[in-house]
Amino acid sequence: MELRCLTFLVLVLFFCIAQVSSETKIAEHQHTQVVKGPSRKPFPFVDCGGLCKVRCSLHSRQNVCTRACGTCCARCKCVPPGTAGNREMCGRCYTDMRTHGNKPKCP
Repeated sequence: MELRCLTFLVLVLFFCIAQVSSETKIAEHQHTQVVKGPSRKPFPFVDCGGLCKVRCSLHSRQNVCTRACGTCCARCKCVPPGTAGNREMCGRCYTDMRTHGNKPKCP
């Protein structure tokens, strides 16, 4: 009887440890998604600061470029590769965003 009770307690302890371990893994991966909009669909995490820094590295006005790029990245969750061009790779959200002067906003 004592052996069965001890075995049962070990199994319960193992189950509890496994459950806590899986919850920890889930919590670690939750920062990789951003939920936005009424549909609450998860979007992959995008490092806007790092990507915009690369995108605007050769721009003549880096601060202006980085600020505009950061706004576009936050809204569209995308920054095109390279330092210029390739805007189509981010879709209509990135290409159709305009300034108050009706000029393309996203670098």
